[in-house]
Amino acid sequence: MSGGQTGEARLSAPGAPFAVEDGVYTGGPRTLREFVEVVWAYGDRVFLVSETGQTTYREFFDAACGLARQLVGEYGLRPGDRAVVAMRNLPEWQVAFWAAQLAGLVAVPLNAWWTEDEFTYALDDCAPGVLLVDGERVGRVRAWAREHRVRGIVFQGEAEEGFEAYVPDRDPFLGPPPVDVLPEHDATIIYTSGTTGRPKGAVATHLAQAGAAMNPRFFAAAAALARGEVPGTGPAPVSLTTFPFFHVAAFTSFYAVMAAGGTLVMMRKWDAGAALELIRKHGVTHYAGVPTTALQLIEAAREAGDELESLVLLSTGGAAAPPGIVAGITAAYGERVEPRNGYGLTETCGGVLSNVGAEYRAHPGSVGRPSPATEVRVDRPDAEGVGELWLRGQSLIRGYWGNEDATRAAFTDDGWFRTGDLARVDADGRVSVVDRLTDMVIRGGENVYCVEVEAVLHEHPDVVDAAVLGVPHPVLGEEVVAVVRLRAGADRDVERLRAHVGARLAAFKVPARVLVREEELPRNPTGKILKRRLRDEFRDGFGDGFRSA
Repeated sequence: MSGGQTGEARLSAPGAPFAVEDGVYTGGPRTLREFVEVVWAYGDRVFLVSETGQTTYREFFDAACGLARQLVGEYGLRPGDRAVVAMRNLPEWQVAFWAAQLAGLVAVPLNAWWTEDEFTYALDDCAPGVLLVDGERVGRVRAWAREHRVRGIVFQGEAEEGFEAYVPDRDPFLGPPPVDVLPEHDATIIYTSGTTGRPKGAVATHLAQAGAAMNPRFFAAAAALARGEVPGTGPAPVSLTTFPFFHVAAFTSFYAVMAAGGTLVMMRKWDAGAALELIRKHGVTHYAGVPTTALQLIEAAREAGDELESLVLLSTGGAAAPPGIVAGITAAYGERVEPRNGYGLTETCGGVLSNVGAEYRAHPGSVGRPSPATEVRVDRPDAEGVGELWLRGQSLIRGYWGNEDATRAAFTDDGWFRTGDLARVDADGRVSVVDRLTDMVIRGGENVYCVEVEAVLHEHPDVVDAAVLGVPHPVLGEEVVAVVRLRAGADRDVERLRAHVGARLAAFKVPARVLVREEELPRNPTGKILKRRLRDEFRDGFGDGFRSA
């Protein structure tokens, strides 16, 4: 048993802070209302930092209680009614989301970058009783709201017919409305990214989200023990969280910050140079974002000669992290900046596995080990131990909103969730995700795991970004193709890249074609490469934006 595992066992032993009984944390909150009510005690500590100013925990909590009272009193909403939250990363997003929890409503955070048609699809699906939107989103929900006679509140925007402008009510004496919020009640509906079809509304109960809030606390405590520190004794984190709040990776981040009474530093739009300035200005200790932004941050810091002196943790999520990112962090900052990645899905309410620090440096291709309230299983492993990753535990959703067929397809009768990811688990319980089940290339009967080839391409010093995918082949069934972006001024001889892969992997895994894309690879708002779009472009000849051997 490794030192990390020993520490984890101590934390989850009977009577310990993260003990689990019947798959549920025994010492944690049971609802999100319980979770958020305790942050009131942080008082005048700064919770939110944005371009418009700072918000303390007391100001935030009082405002959330005031909005919750308005939703119950003026709007007449009752537990179980849906409240859509559609904003970019603003302080008011947090107020609106937590007001819904305090009112016993089901919060439905929608993708702020969706088009009007995409919003309409989700609104038709979840049938909300109120729309909590920012000024930029009103135009995309206006027609639906008028047709269905649903009222809304506009944050950082102007009032109009059917939508009133948000006016904070921070009365410190009234508290949240007197409603019953139970663990089995629904807390959130979060829509899947839709990379394989129409988004589905993943429904999580309060008990599931409470478990999701405990998971990052456990991982932070385990990491502290692995460093030889006492959990919970260091300064509160100051986190630059660049995930969009509607994404579950952001939930993992802000749950951890709130539990520790830390500060959440927000960005209106990602910019590596602006991120460096925010880190310096606010003494940011924790960075959280998709791997692409993390790599851009490291590169910008290198070019600026910025040592990121305040930073102690660089965490990635939302998309697969190339193994080389760990070597880059270590080369630039030694062991001062702790790397962290993990694994989570919309259906797990955020991160349920974590790989951090020395363990991550030793096993950069792994996503780590599960939280105490998460079970892991590999279904029907092949000769290499690779099979579909199944998960079960407290933070799993109960199903998909109004879609029993999808729920039955995703879950077994005894509660295991079929992730659609291919993985292996080693003897220490460490999980390595090798590919999406649907993205694996079967070339002439041989399985090629795209993530493995992408990791090797990322090791090449000229490669900025890479995607590996399968395309139809008349004899082999599928052929392996790679699409890459290179550093400015790099040699465009793609045969060098094929040779680089061939020196490290079996010949059948070497891409038959490597195409250099001048533009950024297409991604969804949470950082996942849209391979379906790349396949479509391949069928169309890739156009003028590509060069190939």
